[in-house]
Amino acid sequence: MHRRSILALPGAFAAAPVLAQAPEVDTLLVLAVDASGSIDADEFRLQREGYAEALSHPSVLSAIASRPHQAIAVAMVEWGSPGGAETVVDFMRLSDAASARALVQAVLAAPRSRQSWNAIGDAIDHCARMLLAAPFRAAERVIDLSGDGPDLRSLRPATTARDDAVAGGLQINALAVAAAGQVTRYGEPLAETYRREVIGGRGAFVMTAEDRRDIARALRAKLIREIA
Repeated sequence: MHRRSILALPGAFAAAPVLAQAPEVDTLLVLAVDASGSIDADEFRLQREGYAEALSHPSVLSAIASRPHQAIAVAMVEWGSPGGAETVVDFMRLSDAASARALVQAVLAAPRSRQSWNAIGDAIDHCARMLLAAPFRAAERVIDLSGDGPDLRSLRPATTARDDAVAGGLQINALAVAAAGQVTRYGEPLAETYRREVIGGRGAFVMTAEDRRDIARALRAKLIREIA
């Protein structure tokens, strides 16, 4: 039997204390980034730089400025090992060029966490707990997961973690990083596996990056869609 988490308990989200004095933003966004053993040092650098470029892009900042509070809060998690997802950048407010520079600096400076592969369900659980305890309030709470392979070794399957998170009011979107024509062990493109096993919630979607050099473009389009 697979282990159940606190997220699966009825009313777990509703029972969380409400931080009435917490600042309000339009969206709480956790970027769940694949740091598993399939990614070498050069690919990891490209990935980090792609996230930094996307988060500071003028079109993303413009999308944020179009929202009522003109701000979102962003955190970054690296995942891979079963039960080993790690927060590498805690929630930071993103609203303008100055806050974007601070966020980019934190993203680029964070040491790479030690991960094996490939526990997507456990990553979803980790991100859901972060959103539950976030120091900001927002009507929209989103997990944005990127990866180059399917769930393989989670303590709780991705589908179970996904269903619990969605039941708690979260949205999970995905970025499939896969070369054109690549298929998973299920004989389908990675995006289809993520569509079936990972994403969930109202308006959830999958986008594809052809490789890590394409992450900045794909993530930029994905952030604009999520924010605006």
